[in-house]
Amino acid sequence: MPPDALAITVPPEAEAVARILDAIEAWTEAEALPPATAHRVGVVVEELAANVAMHGTGGADGASLVAVTLRREGGLVVATVEDDGRAFDPLLQAPPDTDAPLDERDPGGLGLHFARRMTRDLRYAREAGRNRVTAVFDAG
Repeated sequence: MPPDALAITVPPEAEAVARILDAIEAWTEAEALPPATAHRVGVVVEELAANVAMHGTGGADGASLVAVTLRREGGLVVATVEDDGRAFDPLLQAPPDTDAPLDERDPGGLGLHFARRMTRDLRYAREAGRNRVTAVFDAG
């Protein structure tokens, strides 16, 4: 990992997501990223980490950690969110019907919808017993 990359691992708990956000804020400032880029990175990583904390824990195969890495690759920022819970590809979930009236919509799914729209690329892989979602952003 490059020396200027961010790597943080926390328990999959809602309170720990705040530590991830603090680390992202410090890293994006150190990297002098434009505020809009820093905001997008924070929102997307928070959504992915919070989903692990809310939905990926519990049971014998529940997640015991959330690991986040951020690095620059030329004009891009690459964020990776990993957990060691049961295999789950969030990108296979159907996008929400944002045209339907609110009272007719199924709950959930908007965070991932926004993550898809706020990134240049969003992909999932299951590697070495971990779920890995990689989000790519234009550095601005």
